[in-house]
Amino acid sequence: MIRPSPRSALARIGVVALLSATAVATTATATQAHTGTSGCLDRSVPLSVEESRLTFTLPDNDNPAVLQSKPFARQMIEGAGFEGFTPGFVARLCNAGSRTAAEKLVVRFAERLWRMAVDRAQRHGEVRGNLPYSDDRPLYWTRLEATAAIRQWMPRFPLFSGQRLALIEAFDRASRGTSDITFRPGKRVERVIVSGFDPYTLDGGPAGTAPGAAGNNIRHGNPSGATALSIDGTTFRTKDGKVAYFEAYTLPVNYPEFRRGYLEDTVGPFMVPGPRQVDASITVSQAVDSVFNLEQWNGRYHGVSVGNDRFRPCPQINGVPQIAVNNPECDITVVDRWGGPPTFDLRNPPQWTTSTLPIAQMIAADTGRNVPRPPGDQWPDQSVAFGVVWHTNFTEFPDCASPATQTRNDPPPTVYPPPTPPIPPDPQSCAYSGGGGNYLSNESAYRNTLLRDRMGLSIPAGHIHTPLMQHFETDYKPTDATFDAWRLAIAQQARNLIHAVANSVA
Repeated sequence: MIRPSPRSALARIGVVALLSATAVATTATATQAHTGTSGCLDRSVPLSVEESRLTFTLPDNDNPAVLQSKPFARQMIEGAGFEGFTPGFVARLCNAGSRTAAEKLVVRFAERLWRMAVDRAQRHGEVRGNLPYSDDRPLYWTRLEATAAIRQWMPRFPLFSGQRLALIEAFDRASRGTSDITFRPGKRVERVIVSGFDPYTLDGGPAGTAPGAAGNNIRHGNPSGATALSIDGTTFRTKDGKVAYFEAYTLPVNYPEFRRGYLEDTVGPFMVPGPRQVDASITVSQAVDSVFNLEQWNGRYHGVSVGNDRFRPCPQINGVPQIAVNNPECDITVVDRWGGPPTFDLRNPPQWTTSTLPIAQMIAADTGRNVPRPPGDQWPDQSVAFGVVWHTNFTEFPDCASPATQTRNDPPPTVYPPPTPPIPPDPQSCAYSGGGGNYLSNESAYRNTLLRDRMGLSIPAGHIHTPLMQHFETDYKPTDATFDAWRLAIAQQARNLIHAVANSVA
C-alpha cells in the first residue's frame, strides 16, 4: 500500500510543470484581436494550443461564406452569463503585489469558476445567459480565457517562467473541482467520487467557405463533464437508508497533465484510510453510439490519438502500433509520489487493471427506463433511453516484443450474463487497448483502478463510457434543442448508473 508524500499543490506543480509544458510554451502565436499591451496583459505573448482556439469562429449557418459575429468561445462564455469572470479576475491579478498574493488569488478565482459552473448546471439561483443550464462547455472556454490571461500577465514583481506555469496549472486544477471535494465522515453515509472530461476533438469538421472559419467540431461538448457538474455536491438516499454523498471533478483531454498526477492527486487522498475514505470511485467519459459501456479491463498502453494540445506520445508508424518495449512513452507511467518507479518497467505498474463496479446491479437497475429518448436515439429497445452493456473486449500484444495484436471478446454480447464467460487478458501479454480504447478515457480508468489496488481497497471502482452526445440539428449553430436533449438524457441516465453503484455498496 502506498502513501503520498506531503507536498503543497503548488510545490507539486513547480518545476514539473515547466519541464512538461513543451506543448504549451512552444506553440505558435495565436491569432489575436490585437497586439501590444492591454492593461497588465501583453497580447503578443504566444498562447497554448488550447487557448489559441479562443478566437476560432464558425461560419454563419445561413450563409457559410461569411463568419459569425463572435468567436465560438465568446458565445459560450456570454451564453452562460460568465462574461464578467475573466475581466474581474484580471483586474485583481493586475493589482497583485507579490507571487504569494497571486497564488491565493488564482486558486480563489478558479474555485469560484467551478462553483459558478456547478450552480448553473444544478440551477442554484438564476440561470443567466441564453445557453441551456445543462451545457458543460462554458466552464471549459472560460477556464481557457483565464489561463490565457495568466500567460500574458505582466506582474509588478519578478516571475520566472516555471512560476508562471505553476500558477496556470494551479488555476487549471482548482477550476476542475479538485480542491472542492469534501466528504462527511460517518458510518451511515457513503462517499462516492466521480470524474468527467473536457470537450475534445475540437479541430476539424465542415467549415463552409468563409476565410478563416473553424470547423464545426469546435462545438463539441462532453456529457461526462455535464454529468460531473450535475452530480457534484448532491446526495442520494440508498436502498438501505444510508445517505450517499457525491463529489465530482473534471479531467483534461491531454496526456502531460495525467502524467503529472492530476487524477491521483485528486482521488488518492480519499483512498487513504480515514473517516473520509471513499466507498466508490467512478471515472466517466464519452464513447460512441446509443449505449453505456461498463468497461471491464483497462490497459496501460496509451497515446495513439492526439489530445486537445495536439500532442500524442505514441503514434502508429506506417499504420503499425509501436510497442512499449522499444518506446516507454507508449505505456502509462505513475508519478513518484504515487508509487511510480524511477525508471521504466514493463510490469510495474501492471499491464492490465480490472473494474470492480457492480456490473450485474447496474444493468439490473434499468437506469434508462424513465429517461426521455433524444431525437435519433438508435438503441433498439425503445422502452429505455440507452442500453447498458458489460464491455469486455480488449486488444493485447500476445508477445510484448512484437507489434502483432489480438482482440478478445469482440463484439461483447449485449445480454447479461453473457452466454459464455469473457476471456481475460493473458498474464504474459502487454496491453494495446482496454475495453475503452487507449485514449485518455482508458487512462483515467486505468489510473483510478490502479490506485484502488495499490491502496489495498476492495471498493467499487471502474469506468462508465456514455453514448455519443454530438447530435446537432444544423451545421454551424452553437447549440440547439436536439444537442441539449442528448446531453440531458445522457447525464440523467449516467446519474442513475452512479446511484446504482451507491445502492450496491455494503
